[in-house]
Amino acid sequence: MPLASIPSPSEGVWYLGPLPIRGYTVCIMLGVVAAVVIAERRWRNRGGAPGTMVDLVTWGLPFGIVGARLYHVVTDWQLYFGPDAPHRPIDAILIWSDSGPGWRGLSVWGAIAMGAVGVWIACRRRGIALSLVADTVAPAVAIGQAIGRWCNYFNQELFGGPTDLPWGLEIDAGRPGTVPGVTTYHPTFLYESLWNLALALALIWIGGRFALRHGRLFALYVAGYTAGRFWIEGLRVDPANEILGMRLNQWTSVALFLGAMTYFYLARNKKSEEPLGDERVPAEAK
Repeated sequence: MPLASIPSPSEGVWYLGPLPIRGYTVCIMLGVVAAVVIAERRWRNRGGAPGTMVDLVTWGLPFGIVGARLYHVVTDWQLYFGPDAPHRPIDAILIWSDSGPGWRGLSVWGAIAMGAVGVWIACRRRGIALSLVADTVAPAVAIGQAIGRWCNYFNQELFGGPTDLPWGLEIDAGRPGTVPGVTTYHPTFLYESLWNLALALALIWIGGRFALRHGRLFALYVAGYTAGRFWIEGLRVDPANEILGMRLNQWTSVALFLGAMTYFYLARNKKSEEPLGDERVPAEAK
């Protein structure tokens, strides 16, 4: 028996009259809001126009939601389109569905990739360098992820193997990945949340200590996140597609880590201008 443990919430949904309030959704939205607020402050400190980050996230968020769902469906297609699929094909687009994983199947990989496409479109419309935005938002995104990852806590999902450590997470018996007679498991959501918080602090320090431009700080964010994700992914016991004995998300982490570090090295001598857009704030007006 563990000396102590972290209890899981008995409910992940609360009702305000007929309106359901889901812990999963609340965590994600709090993460988005925190990221926007922090990014907006960092942008203004660089001389950017107020409200720019809100405009960019207005473009990035819809793209990010589509990408988050698309990555999940593509990598777990058998849940919806396989011969023994437990869910209907229509459930692949029902992210709000209660009848399966529809409302919980969102991937951070797809969210960031497609969200970046939306932000790129907004940057082109406003004459802003995407690389400058990327460096500005890097710590903010990590903090947003640290908050948003708690969504898995309310769903009792994506946990690790059994543990007797005092911070073991209590999981209800019968959930996918549980072991008969075992009640506590590694809280991988908490590990990733703390990792992302530490990463954000490191990025803020590095950004203030070194003159990293042209997306190099964002490259460090990608490298730092994927390094932690590779480790944490290896602890998880939820069903996942594997290649050569490694989970698909671990392969994704390796590829992105190598890509980020390659970019960080190749961009070291870039000297081109990074425009703030036509609505920049003069230094004397700040």
